[in-house]
Amino acid sequence: MIKKHTYLWLLGALFIPFSVFAQTKSTYDPVQVFDYSFFTHNGNDIRNANGAPGPKYWQNRVDYVIHAALIEKDTAITGDVNINYTNNSTDSLNYLWLQLDQNLFKADSRGVATTALKGDRFDSNGFKGGYQIASTTVTYNGKSYTITPSITDTRMQLRLPFVVKPHGDKISIKINYSFAIPEHGADRMGRLATKNGIIFQLAQWFPRMCVYDDVMGWNTLPYMGTGEFYCEYGNVDYYITTPADMIVAASGDLQNPREVLTATQISRLANAAKSDSTVSIIKQQELLTAGIRPKQNGTLTWHYKIQNTRDVAWSASRSFIWDAARVNYPSGKKGLAMAVYPVESVAPNKYNRAAQYLKHSMEFYSDTYFEYPWHSATVVAGVALGMEYPGIVFCSYSIKDDDLFRDVTHEMGHNWFPMIVGSNERRFAWMDEGFDTFINGYAWSHFNNGEYADKSNPAIGITQQMLKGKDALMVAPEVNNDGGMYYYKTAFALNLLRNVVLGADRFDYAFKIYIKRWAYKHPQPDDFFRTMNDAAGEDLTWFWKEWFYTTWNIDQAVTDIKYDKNGAASGAVITIENLREMVMPVTVKIIEQNGKTQIIKLPVEIWQRGPKWSFKCNTTSKIAKVILDPDNLLPDVDRSNNTLRD
Repeated sequence: MIKKHTYLWLLGALFIPFSVFAQTKSTYDPVQVFDYSFFTHNGNDIRNANGAPGPKYWQNRVDYVIHAALIEKDTAITGDVNINYTNNSTDSLNYLWLQLDQNLFKADSRGVATTALKGDRFDSNGFKGGYQIASTTVTYNGKSYTITPSITDTRMQLRLPFVVKPHGDKISIKINYSFAIPEHGADRMGRLATKNGIIFQLAQWFPRMCVYDDVMGWNTLPYMGTGEFYCEYGNVDYYITTPADMIVAASGDLQNPREVLTATQISRLANAAKSDSTVSIIKQQELLTAGIRPKQNGTLTWHYKIQNTRDVAWSASRSFIWDAARVNYPSGKKGLAMAVYPVESVAPNKYNRAAQYLKHSMEFYSDTYFEYPWHSATVVAGVALGMEYPGIVFCSYSIKDDDLFRDVTHEMGHNWFPMIVGSNERRFAWMDEGFDTFINGYAWSHFNNGEYADKSNPAIGITQQMLKGKDALMVAPEVNNDGGMYYYKTAFALNLLRNVVLGADRFDYAFKIYIKRWAYKHPQPDDFFRTMNDAAGEDLTWFWKEWFYTTWNIDQAVTDIKYDKNGAASGAVITIENLREMVMPVTVKIIEQNGKTQIIKLPVEIWQRGPKWSFKCNTTSKIAKVILDPDNLLPDVDRSNNTLRD
């Protein structure tokens, strides 16, 4: 999801002179940095030492069939979910765990109890809701059992009178449930009042299976608002019943367009499927007119399907203007990028361009990283600032210009991390927010010849944030005091790895290998680290440790220039030092008095010898000045010692 005030996050540091952090005595310890005990386990048959899934890798599967209804007069959802669960693990399961995320909105939830008095973006805003579980039954080997669930906060345990066997045994679960829809759903869902009706954004809207994996067994961390989600993959076949005059946008593909759309809308969608320009499916002037719905009274049921997904979400409203445009994938297949939004979001610099923003995102990420596996996607303008689900993203109805573009491309980017590469967001926020922010930067630069490209130097802002940082990236989202670091420190680190350490070719190759290996699977941090090491052919353990496990900083300094005994024309010896805990390769720019300039690049291994390094350079005259990191790429905390004049 997008971080509030994301694009202003770095600005507070722009006017801080880093020379105030100067030091002369090094705190650097090569034994701590070049730490060969970093990987604490060897590879095995499930997860290889090279970072790939092993020959015996397994993960469980969950397929859902859902029937749900939006009860407008009660502002509620009621329905049933049929869960077909396959235990591919090597373990027998005596019980099952499910996620009940709506229980965040119960008065006694852990999320409520751990919300500060001043509140925050992810609190329940005093809304009293949560799931009402009417009945739970399981069917196993042709026999059905009524189960009394054990509910603890946002988790539900089903204790079975039998065991679900390993290696492919199956069980079916049926749950009848309901819940009241919060107005502000912890900034992930909710409802927004507009001129032409309420926009309902529905997410975390049915009981979902917890992940059972080879690392933690059952993953039962509670949902407290901040940490996001970790879900199994499978097919979702679902039916949404709403008042007949509403439009429903949802994950996946609509299965019954002739029942819920007019002939005109079906024709316009067919035109959009052939058009790279935006086509209006429902126009502003058509809102609330009888002709845009097959019927005005009663209800209609919308049937959607999506395959091999970890989640689904949807939105419903009478207020939706609806745009669509064709998406062109590298394989040659076609798709649709759609936008639904109220009249309040209409303007040339607002949602009028949203379908094109989404189209670009889908095409760019498909061309650059991994082809989008589903057909369509929709951006919904509503109450949520920015939130992502497979095939559908929720963005604030009020944003515009570059904020809207960046919000759309960020939320859509999450369809790659973690919707395709299925990391555990609740435990490792940097693996989805940071990876997504990293790929976003390239999408910004690519769109419309750089219309929204970021022209600032990120090293300036990130330096100040790293100096203030109290928590490493590996800590839980609820612990981290500055969640922005999950986004920006991770993205910044990956850019340095690509552009300073490995080079674009080696990084891009290894990064794509990681995506391909772990698409629709559950990678752990080690799987990413090991894949990058192996595919790039570089031992990067020093990099992973300092950037992801510590709050270290970097301060490179040039401290001395000495000439050869035969004079400057015979060469010079330059001495540099590493004064803080973190290391990086060194780029040295040498400018001689006669105007000659040269760039020398030194590998990170020079720091294995200690905090000080001297090297000889060929010169033809005296040196005017030596500059470290001349392009200001590194988050160096003291740039006053990066330059030495002779």
